[in-house]
Amino acid sequence: MRQEWVAPRRGQANVSQMHYARQGIITEEMAYVAKRENLSPELIRSEIARGRLIIPANINHLNLEPMAIGIASKCKVNANIGASPNSSNINEELEKLHLAVKYGADTVMDLSTGGGNLDEIRTAIINASPVPIGTVPIYQAVESVHGNIEKLTPEDFLHIIEKHAQQGVDYMTIHAGILIEHLPLVKTRLTGIVSRGGGIIAKWMLHHHKQNPLYTHFDEIIEIFQRYDVSFSLGDSLRPGCTHDASDAAQLAELKTLGQLTRRAWEHDVQVMVEGPGHVPMDQIEFNVKKQMEECSEAPFYVLGPLVTDIAPGYDHITSAIGAALAGWYGTAMLCYVTPKEHLGLPNAEDVRNGLIAYKIAAHAADIARHRPGARDRDDELSIARYNFDWNRQFQLSLDPDRAKEYHDETLPADIYKTAEFCSMCGPKFCPMQTKVDADAITELEKFLASQNQDNLTPV
Repeated sequence: MRQEWVAPRRGQANVSQMHYARQGIITEEMAYVAKRENLSPELIRSEIARGRLIIPANINHLNLEPMAIGIASKCKVNANIGASPNSSNINEELEKLHLAVKYGADTVMDLSTGGGNLDEIRTAIINASPVPIGTVPIYQAVESVHGNIEKLTPEDFLHIIEKHAQQGVDYMTIHAGILIEHLPLVKTRLTGIVSRGGGIIAKWMLHHHKQNPLYTHFDEIIEIFQRYDVSFSLGDSLRPGCTHDASDAAQLAELKTLGQLTRRAWEHDVQVMVEGPGHVPMDQIEFNVKKQMEECSEAPFYVLGPLVTDIAPGYDHITSAIGAALAGWYGTAMLCYVTPKEHLGLPNAEDVRNGLIAYKIAAHAADIARHRPGARDRDDELSIARYNFDWNRQFQLSLDPDRAKEYHDETLPADIYKTAEFCSMCGPKFCPMQTKVDADAITELEKFLASQNQDNLTPV
């Protein structure tokens, strides 16, 4: 589909969606997104031009089905996958990708650090993915020097970033906001630096006593992103790793720098979204979202969770989905899922499924709370099916139809029970929804109530 779209753009210095939007051009990607979002193409164009919405769409990712991330569009969900040296391989990661797409991931990040040839893994994922693919190029940069972080040079970073762009990566986490002067601010934290990319950059700066090379070479990264239409996902290297550390001086200092970098990228018509925390108590989530909008001029916000408590290892898809729903309600554009394995190990396919469904719930709840047009239509349709005991329609409308059917069929598997007016909880005699109250009965009741002394009907 996109091969014909991007052919005329090749060879131009800047092929970003923002570049075209600011020229008043509605690209094929913008028109496609407008239909998906049920919004006007002009609104999509104007939001991209303003920087409040992005369409991550590398010109080399030809099988991409374009989507949008921004406050004007529906709240989106990202799923993380990726092989590690200790577990997983290319086939397992492709299985996770297919599951993520099946259960509604809007984007997928390949966070591979090992488990095979990283270029082959990334290429296979991009070629198999209809959704945007994000990466963290600093991981491969470290792998390229066999883990010797101190040996990395700015040229190493730029080489890997361009390689990812050439392969078709749609957005990249770039840890350019952590500065050498921010490092003393983490001394009072309980969990220090929990961002893997942030930890790598911090170690490099501490060794060389030099400024972050991703910050000092930011303009060169911009030039790469212009050529391929790669979107920045500005990494939150100093995100809090526990609720104790939330909203502290280190986090907010980096956020201010991320705002400066956002506007610098916009000066060159490059799309940006900004990554956020992490671990945040419920009463601080609204502050964090509004602070990001203020510091980053309303660039789309992309948060990990946030987890609202730290005491539930094995259930952090739940502790974080609570925070994610609130963050989405307050205006966060995309939610990065957390799986039950968070803090414990590399997620498997079932963890991907559970994490993703938890976050689809959170994003959809946020869209309902924000009163997005049509957001509740599916809920109403499912409720009607439930009231009419249309079990198959209920399954079809569920976020996870397979799981809904599986749970129903554990006790009532026979086909006859797909039309039964009860489930195994209430049984055939005690389901309250069997009490069908028709309009004629209500009319008669209203007449009766109107004829009575209301005092006689009021409970003491």
